[in-house]
Formats: sequence, structure tokens, C-alpha cells
Amino acid sequence: MSLISSILLQVDTAAVADKIQEKETFLQLAMNGGWVMVVLLCLLALAIYISIERFLALNHALKEDSTHFMNSIRDYVHNGDIDGAKNLAKATDTSIGRMVAKGLSRLGRPLGDIQTAVENEGKMEVAKLEKRVSLVATVASLGPMLGFLGTVTGMVSAFQAMAHAGNNIDISNLAGGIYEAMITTVGGLIVGIIAYFLYNLLVNRINKVVMELETRSMEFMDLLHEPA
Repeated sequence: MSLISSILLQVDTAAVADKIQEKETFLQLAMNGGWVMVVLLCLLALAIYISIERFLALNHALKEDSTHFMNSIRDYVHNGDIDGAKNLAKATDTSIGRMVAKGLSRLGRPLGDIQTAVENEGKMEVAKLEKRVSLVATVASLGPMLGFLGTVTGMVSAFQAMAHAGNNIDISNLAGGIYEAMITTVGGLIVGIIAYFLYNLLVNRINKVVMELETRSMEFMDLLHEPA
């Protein structure tokens, strides 16, 4: 019995060692991806950084209650306190606040000129909010392409190893190239999926801000058409 137990213990120990080695190899696969994996990691970090920065900017653009703000502007205008309306708009550090402030600064001119000024300011605000968002879309497209490039270079390395080995082909000589080919494909797809998801979230958020700006600009122009 002691001999059997010893054999079983050795088998279990060997199995555990194999599993540990397998896990270590899996964790080290990324390192076998070569320079492409480094580039993919940099692109992923760039996409995440831009997305976080843009989300914060978009949330700041609508941080104030726009309904309450427009009601306050309406009260000031109806009471004839244009300076109070201007001060409130300037103090409201949002896209809507700056857009209304631009319209109030044009009071006394034809309504067409005021509307043009408000629309131009709105376009400028949207352009600011969309800044660098296209880079996230670029990462979403570039990630899988770089992954495919790593796949090709990895297979080239594998075939080069086969050519140099001649008739003495050893699977270990091919492992490096195959690892690089497979891991870069997976890495490129992961980066592309994450960046594409972040880009769509940003686009949806920007569309929400644009709709809010359009609504408030029309509300402001309606306010100017109202009888005093």
C-alpha cells in the first residue's frame, strides 16, 4: 500500500506542477506577442484615457439643470433685467450657458442675427465636445488590423524557423512564431471591441448633448419672440 500511495502522490504532484506551468505559460503569452502587443496596449490606454476625459467633459456640459436655468433667464428677460440674465449666463459654466450668453450679447440686433450667433456658438460647443473622439474610432479600426499584422509576422517567423530547421523540425522552434500569431489576433480583437464600445457610448452621449443644445436654443429664440 505504501508503494501505491507513493506512486499516486508522485502522479498528483506532477499533475499540479503541470497545471502551475500551464497557468504560468498562459500569463506569459502576451509577452510572446512581440512589439505589436506593446503598440496595442498603448492604443488601448489612449482610447480609455480619451473616453474618460470626454465623458467628464460631456457630463460637465450638462451639469446644471437646464430647465431651471432657462426659467431663470426667462424671468430676468420678462422683468427687463437683461444685465441679470447676462450675469447668470456667464456664471453658468456650461455649453448652454455660453450659448445663451452669446445670444444675450446680441440683443438689440435683428432676430436673424441673434439666431445665427446662437447657432454658431452651439456649433463651436459641439466641436469642443467632439474633440479627440475620432481617435477612439481610429483605435477601434486599427486594433484588429494591427492584430492581423502580428498574425502575419508571427507566421512568417514560424515558417522561417521551419526553413532553417530543414529536416530536423522541432515543434519548440515553431512555438514562438505561433504564439505571436495567435496572441496578437486575440489582442487586436479585444482592443478593437473595447474601443468600439467606448466610441459608441461617446457618440450617444454627444447626441444627447446636441439635442439638449438645440432644444434650449429654440427655447431661447421663442423667449425673444414673446411679448414683453
